[in-house]
Amino acid sequence: MMSRSRLHLTVAAVIVFENKFLLVEERDKLGGHKVLNQPAGHMEEDEDVLTAICREVTEETGLVLQPSAWLGLSQLKASNQHTYIRVNFLFEPLRLPLNYQPQDSDILALHWLTEAELMAHSIPVRSQLVTDAIATYQQGVRLPLNLITPLLSL
Repeated sequence: MMSRSRLHLTVAAVIVFENKFLLVEERDKLGGHKVLNQPAGHMEEDEDVLTAICREVTEETGLVLQPSAWLGLSQLKASNQHTYIRVNFLFEPLRLPLNYQPQDSDILALHWLTEAELMAHSIPVRSQLVTDAIATYQQGVRLPLNLITPLLSL
């Protein structure tokens, strides 16, 4: 049986603007090499998934955006033997501010890339979850946000 300390609930943002995807450049915490990822991270205690993804997007990109849909769940059993459950959200801004930058010091750079540019990039994706989320978007999956119930307190 897996220890719950090895089970992680995360959120990730597929941000699309003018047919390009916003990727963050960061260092892999295990190997230390640079990787590309969607803005993503762990949920905080007492935080609902919509609040978590908006916070992560702002922290990692400097953008204040609201999701238009969600793209489902992804699951990954990582090489560290941890299991990651990732809720993928879609953001489709109509315009962007002139200046924005990551608020999180772990983010080295932001990259707007087409899918082809991402596949040919010299920096690898963090995991297959990155390309799978883009593939889900390209397949036209758009789940309504109202399928996610508000966080209840008992």
